[in-house]
Amino acid sequence: MATLAAGALMMGAATMALAHNHQGEGKAGNAGQAAPTTAAPAKGQENAPWVPPGTPGSPIDGTIFHAQVLLDVAGFPSGVIDGKKGMVFGQAIRGFQQSRGLPVTGELDGTTRAELLKLNRPSTRLLQLTEKDVGGPFVYPFPDEAAAQAELDGLHYRNMLEKLAERFHTTPETIVALNGPDKLIGPGQVLRLPNVLPSGREFGDTVDEKQAKLLDFFNVDPTQPRADFVVVDKSDGVMRVYEGQVPEGTYSTEENRGPPPRLGPNPGKLVAQFPVTMGSERDPLPIGRWKATTYAFEPDFKYQPKLLLGKDPNEEEQLLPPGPNSPVGLAWLDLTKENYGIHGTNSPETIGRAESSGCIRLSNWDVIRLSRILKPGFTAIFQA
Repeated sequence: MATLAAGALMMGAATMALAHNHQGEGKAGNAGQAAPTTAAPAKGQENAPWVPPGTPGSPIDGTIFHAQVLLDVAGFPSGVIDGKKGMVFGQAIRGFQQSRGLPVTGELDGTTRAELLKLNRPSTRLLQLTEKDVGGPFVYPFPDEAAAQAELDGLHYRNMLEKLAERFHTTPETIVALNGPDKLIGPGQVLRLPNVLPSGREFGDTVDEKQAKLLDFFNVDPTQPRADFVVVDKSDGVMRVYEGQVPEGTYSTEENRGPPPRLGPNPGKLVAQFPVTMGSERDPLPIGRWKATTYAFEPDFKYQPKLLLGKDPNEEEQLLPPGPNSPVGLAWLDLTKENYGIHGTNSPETIGRAESSGCIRLSNWDVIRLSRILKPGFTAIFQA
């Protein structure tokens, strides 16, 4: 059992400082229940009280937080649920407005909020934690070097708080803000969490048992829309998911990309939209029309530094084990473009705000949901 403040510290929270030793820490990279037992405020913050959500001074804007929860449930998530307004939030609002036939402004106006409120869902729920929510194994300290990561049995979560945050599509800091830093975390404890719970957990046909397990863990509702193709536009950093006939065009190959696709604003029925991180100047988004052929859940990752942004090309290649802290997260949807895929991440807070090594990166919970909406073989259109 540990306090939320201790868990937030392990995740790099700037306002906490460790006061005592770790339990069962061992050497770096060992899997176990390694967690600080207590924490104290950082220097200068000793007397700063916890401010409950909805109270002046809270880091959580209640209106934005509720809208983020509703957008997530509706299939138009705005990244991590943290009660903060930003560019990704505006893009999610625009997608939701388009899907509902509302004026597309990108603003949470009265009409849009009224449409969201039709989902009839409060923003949070008090939930008693289970072993599924916060059980190990964990890896703490988590090694930075790929060679050390390759020696692990899995790239597991660092602690209970990181795992719980991913399960509920939020951040460790947000859970602390919702509950207070002195609240205990562990099986049997009751915490206030974003209300992203599904309507059921019977998934019927799935690609494999791993997909079924991940759909359940990430609280993906089994009643997802079905879609036929996705469009990623380099200009706005989102993936739009459409139902309908795939627009005509030539599929790209390594030898021939074909003419750059340029679709109109409404190529089909927009059923979902996800924030993504895409290529960089060095490794640009592969403009073209591709197929997503096969899905791999909890995949190993071949670490090839010469192909990765910001890595030393002379560093030795490694085969990294699977886990939520893998560079490709918990799912890889393989594209017909060699070495490219649509995949998860070990840094959900960066989605929509950073660059990738050319691939399309989503949060782990969003890529698992995407795998439910689209069957293997779907078309992925990348345009400038």
